Amino acid sequence: MVGVTATDLDLLERLLGPRVRDAAAAYGCVSIRDLAALPPAVLAARLPRPQAARLEALRDLLRRYATQPWPERGAALTGAAAVYARYGERLAAAAAEEVWVVLLDNKHRVLHEELVSRGSLTASIVHPREVFAPVVRWQAAAMILVHNHPSGDPTPSREDLEITRRLRDVADVLGVRLLDHVVVGRGRYVSFVDDGYW
Repeated sequence: MVGVTATDLDLLERLLGPRVRDAAAAYGCVSIRDLAALPPAVLAARLPRPQAARLEALRDLLRRYATQPWPERGAALTGAAAVYARYGERLAAAAAEEVWVVLLDNKHRVLHEELVSRGSLTASIVHPREVFAPVVRWQAAAMILVHNHPSGDPTPSREDLEITRRLRDVADVLGVRLLDHVVVGRGRYVSFVDDGYW
């Protein structure tokens, strides 16, 4: 891991080799911005051609990064019907039970979705560790669980109820809101919130 005290030239040396430091010193450059201001022909005179080409590509990449707008966050999920519209067809066609966690920001816009468990025709074992690893990684403010019943009947099982209670407890400890658990069947779904399982 690169230390937080590494200079621009330290990082460039790791990427391009020691000759880049010599080139920087020759022109009094102490930062990547200094190097970026040099004409490509000047760099080529001090660096081997492959390194000069890589530095030029890096400079173009950083310039694009600095000028491109941040992407818009995903659409907001405003309820179980929106969740079903997004995931229903996909999960209804799955041959085995799949459990997905949908990660949301504080405006309930989708940050990320991740398959956290895939089971047999009749069961999937879900562990909080697998569910909450992406929650922490993406720093989500809220989450929704979605899973399917290959039988076609979305009525929550006793195991569904128990694991949901456990996951709600963990979410409360982490300060993440578990907004709903939507179970998908064939042509219909059950929402833990809307259907009174909460």
